[in-house]
Amino acid sequence: MRIDKMLANLGFGSRKEVKSLLKNGVVKVNETVIKDPKHHVDTENDTVTLNGEVIEYKEFIYLMMNKPPGVISATEDTRDETVIDLLEIEDSVFNPFPVGRLDKDTEGLLLITNDGQLSHRLLSPKKHVPKTYFAVINSEVTEDDVMAFKEGVTLDDGYETKPGELKILKSGITSDIELTITEGKFHQVKRMFEAVGKKVIYLKRLTMGPLALDETLELGEYRELTEEEVQMLMDYEVN
Repeated sequence: MRIDKMLANLGFGSRKEVKSLLKNGVVKVNETVIKDPKHHVDTENDTVTLNGEVIEYKEFIYLMMNKPPGVISATEDTRDETVIDLLEIEDSVFNPFPVGRLDKDTEGLLLITNDGQLSHRLLSPKKHVPKTYFAVINSEVTEDDVMAFKEGVTLDDGYETKPGELKILKSGITSDIELTITEGKFHQVKRMFEAVGKKVIYLKRLTMGPLALDETLELGEYRELTEEEVQMLMDYEVN
């Protein structure tokens, strides 16, 4: 990879600004000052420094966010704040995007990456990747609801959902539940409960495939996935 492209991709400026850095002699590759913007860098084996600081290049970025309510799962929007707006510049320069969507008022696990191939695998309807949600329901959830979800329910547009695994954590005037589904229809969890005459008043995603929300993340916070988490996603297969 050309040194100017590498530095620009990492957010050290435009191609023009990067050329100025090189001209000033502050960039070294393997302890040798490099001023030629066309110089080729082996991103796996070469050591690149800028003003003495080692620069680590990575092609892909994988972030886990605890999405807050009121923020939309998009890369840009003219009216609302997006999850990408919450990223630091050193992460946003990779042009990442959210993998799938969480409703504006829904909280919880959101994977953000620039790895299109991984995103496609996780979102493909053919893969049936399970997603688990915690929800508070406005009335009593019963074993009849558990059985209905197990069979699949009919949404307002006539669509028959695939079976969902509903667990009742607390039942009463309001109920706490966990629901695992393998689809991602628009407002699906909310519409599934509407199909049995109930309403979701709070919703949070806990898992997506093998990835679980890091509960130490405050709303709006995010972190890079560990190497183990990335590998887990890469190896994940659903029949």
